Formats: sequence, structure tokens, C-alpha cells
Amino acid sequence: MKNVFGNNLTLTLFGESHGPAVGAVIDGLPAGIRVPEEAVSAVMNRRKAYGRISTSRHEEDKVEFLSGIKDGFTQGTPVTILIRNENAERKDYTENIIRPSHADYTGLEKYRGYADLSGGGHFSGRLTAPLTAAGAVCLGMLEKKGITIGTHILQIRTIHDERFHETDPADQLNALRGKQFPVLSDQAADLMKHAIAEAADEGDSLGGILETAVCGLEAGIGEPWFDTAEGMIAHAVFSVPAVKGISFGAGFDLAQMKGSEANDAFTAENGKIKTMTNHSGGIAGGITNGMPVLFRTVIKPTPSIAKEQRSVDPETLEEKIIAVKGRHDPAIVHRACPVIDAVAALVITDLCIERYGALWFTEKDKR
Repeated sequence: MKNVFGNNLTLTLFGESHGPAVGAVIDGLPAGIRVPEEAVSAVMNRRKAYGRISTSRHEEDKVEFLSGIKDGFTQGTPVTILIRNENAERKDYTENIIRPSHADYTGLEKYRGYADLSGGGHFSGRLTAPLTAAGAVCLGMLEKKGITIGTHILQIRTIHDERFHETDPADQLNALRGKQFPVLSDQAADLMKHAIAEAADEGDSLGGILETAVCGLEAGIGEPWFDTAEGMIAHAVFSVPAVKGISFGAGFDLAQMKGSEANDAFTAENGKIKTMTNHSGGIAGGITNGMPVLFRTVIKPTPSIAKEQRSVDPETLEEKIIAVKGRHDPAIVHRACPVIDAVAALVITDLCIERYGALWFTEKDKR
């Protein structure tokens, strides 16, 4: 069983949806990184459920740092994060029927019936809480180096938000700060919220497409072939439950272009080499080229829905009809935005440590 990700900076996730707590261990942070708890709390608040467009399972999600931090600074030892489950209801998961498009069946097979799969168990989106907290630490580190990350909801069904500017989305990232429902267009936000509420009333759910921008990265970050910048980001993003697709820059639209249209022509501006377009999404040959890193992520509709669906009792193999009980999100796209930010931050921090060394991030020596 492998629950560890990263090369120079590693993250381990632990816990289950309806267990006593979920958490993470970050290893590889150098000593001397300031970790303001209020900044971590602000990121966690963006992930919280609220209103009709989210689950009724509300958790405080107070982040406890059990090790690795003293007087607000990292000590250089593993940082252990704990988030207690204070609103678990295991009774909602007593029915022995595998839920469609969940990890119930695959988890049952992999762990031979021993895993606690209540609410998805270790596969649950509940574990994105410590994942987000760990990423929040890295977001603060990156911002001090002038590297900013932001995600917005680009599309829900046929409703579209504005796209990030492909060569300079910095102002748009600033406009998203503090938004609980991260959309650039207020009109699109109202339409999306209405569509989610409508699906909830029908006992159904919606998915969507997220768009992420990373600004401020210098050229030269990433490795060729197996640890490419795209490969590492994609690897981490696909660990987030409900993610079913990712594309960088123009992505699948490149299939409609000629080389003369797809190529990013070079120019020089203020003593730096830049590209005039950004169809490559800020990465060439697996290495950053100094332009914003842009990628889009597909989030599937929440599989837990009140509508009746066909399933099977795994013990008797008898076909059954199931309507999923419990407290579930009619859409998770808005809550997934800070999770994707966090995952991107973890990867970018790891890649920067590879490029510049861990001390690049630290405060001055206290000795």
C-alpha cells in the first residue's frame, strides 16, 4: 500500500472518512519556514461545505500541527498534520451494496474486505482536507518567492466562465482571492450555483472543468522524461478523488491546429525571453519556460446521488437497486479548487527544491 508522494518533499496521507481523524505528514521541509496558522485556516475555509450547493456534513477542520513546528517555524523534522472528524455518521453506510462509480468494489477487492469503506474510507474526498492543509504550507512558501497559484471553475454543463489570459493571468488570480465560489464572472457564478441547486433538488449531481494558473515560475524547472513538470503535476492531480482528465495549455485543441498555429513564437521583453502565445501551457520538454503554467482539470459528477441506480450485493451477487444515503455534495467543483491549488503547490515546491535546494525557501539562520 503506497500513500506517499514526492521526491525531495514527500507527503503521506492517513485516515478514513468516518474514522477519528485524517491527517498528513510532510517530510523534507527545511528548518526556518514560517507557517502562519491564520493563512492555513484561510485556505481550509475555501474548501468548507456551505449552503445548498454542498454537503450538509459540516466539519470545523481545525488543523493541528503535532510535530515539526515550533513557535510558528518549521524545525526541519517531519511536520504532522491532524484534522479530527467531528461529524462522522457511520450508520449511513450499513447497507452491503457497492455504490456505482465509487471505490467500494475496488477497495473491497484490494483489501479483501478488511478496509473500513464507510463514506469511502481512505478513498474519500475527506482526505483532501489534510492534503489541502499540507498544500497551504507550500502556498505560503511559494508566495514569498513571488510564485502564485489559483484555480477557478471554468465550466459546469454548458455554463462557461472567462478563460485565464494565456500569457498574463496575474490580475485574474488576484480577483479570485477570497472568493468562496471561485469564478471570474459574477453572472456565470449565479448560473452555476442555480444549476447545482437544481441538480440537488432532483437528487442528482454535476461535475465540471477547473482551470489553474501558476505565475512567477522561472524557466528551467522540471526534469526530462519521467519527472517532467507536466508529469508530476498530472500524477498528483489524479490522486484527487473525482479527477478524470487533465490538459496543459491548449490541450486537446492542439489536435485542430497546424504547427504554424500551435507553436509559441519567441520574443524578448525587458531583458527576458518570452513567448507570444502560450499554447504549451508554460512547459516545453517537460521543463518550465518562464511563462504561466496553465492546466485544466475535469471533475466528474459526485457519484453519491439520491436517484435509484442498479448495483450488486458483493456477498450474494444479487442485483439490487440503490439510492445512496448519507450527506453528499451535489457538486464538488467549487470545493475542489483549493485542493487543486494545494496539490499544484506541493509539486511546484518539490520541483523548486530539486532546482534550487531546500534552503532557497528559508528565513535567515537563527544562530
